[in-house]
Amino acid sequence: MGLVLAMAAALWGMGVVMKAPIRVRAVMLGALWAAVVLVHLVLPEGHVLRLNTGGSVVPWLMLGGIAALVLAYRAGLRWLRARAVPVVEAAPQTFTETELNRYARHIVLREIGGKGQKRLKNARVLVIGAGGLGSPALLYLAAAGVGTIGVIDDDEVDNSNLQRQVIHSDAAIGMPKVFSAQKAMEAQNPFVTVRPYKRRLAAEDAEALFAEYDLVLDGTDNFTTRYLANAAAVKRGIPLISGALAQWEGQISVFDPAKGGPCYQCVFPQAPAAGLAPSCAEAGVIGPLPGVIGAMMAVEAVKLIAGAGAPLRGEMLIYDALWGETRKITLKKRADCPVCGGMH
Repeated sequence: MGLVLAMAAALWGMGVVMKAPIRVRAVMLGALWAAVVLVHLVLPEGHVLRLNTGGSVVPWLMLGGIAALVLAYRAGLRWLRARAVPVVEAAPQTFTETELNRYARHIVLREIGGKGQKRLKNARVLVIGAGGLGSPALLYLAAAGVGTIGVIDDDEVDNSNLQRQVIHSDAAIGMPKVFSAQKAMEAQNPFVTVRPYKRRLAAEDAEALFAEYDLVLDGTDNFTTRYLANAAAVKRGIPLISGALAQWEGQISVFDPAKGGPCYQCVFPQAPAAGLAPSCAEAGVIGPLPGVIGAMMAVEAVKLIAGAGAPLRGEMLIYDALWGETRKITLKKRADCPVCGGMH
């Protein structure tokens, strides 16, 4: 048997020296194996050739069977690979060295990491209003690396805004708020794309606009826009992060009926009567309060995008700045809600 193995090694070595393809060398070994098997099947027992090649055909047949199984396995793999449909994944957006350094404090967070930061880079967030709540929310979304940020507002910067609307500067007085905000955001982070919409959110285009975004932040100060934004977000199945202010108190919630929570209209079925919910211009508001609530809105957005922690779905967080107190209340879905009542 050793003689046959030596011959096999010699044949393989000759093939290597002659640079013969592996398939040709395999055929040569197969021919040698077939010759040995033929010797055992044709020549009588005790023949010198049979004695010198192991004395029995059984080990050679076993060796041939193992080789046949290996070849069949490899042929099956080739067949499966030929039939397989390659899965083409969208290439993840890469970060520059500057971006990696900029977002390093996010990337080291276990709840965000590199994957979460990529989600932020690929995310599209729309902010309604570039005023008190929109100002900090927009700045922090840009700083966090949210890739595409839309901002819709039809107002211009006024001197009275600057006490709390920190995204705008004195030099921006008279400028449309969306362009003033765009300038500040791009100055803060040139790696984000800002889409300014210098108009009021309207019923005829709200749903189409929301379709371009993954989630919406509502920082408006009137109930008409709030109900409109809620209805459009519910139709598109995207979360709506809503904040509100009154003098020393602020509140924030995430309305996401697509994930089983209530919508805005579940909690506020109708707008309050005139005079019961005065505007900031009428009742006043402490300057840093919008910064607190607006920054919280940005935090909720980052959590939703990165899949971190527990967003404020089905909950409302209320912050009393005058007494330094916070509390949470549970919000329930209404089966008879005209906006999301049919959703399960």
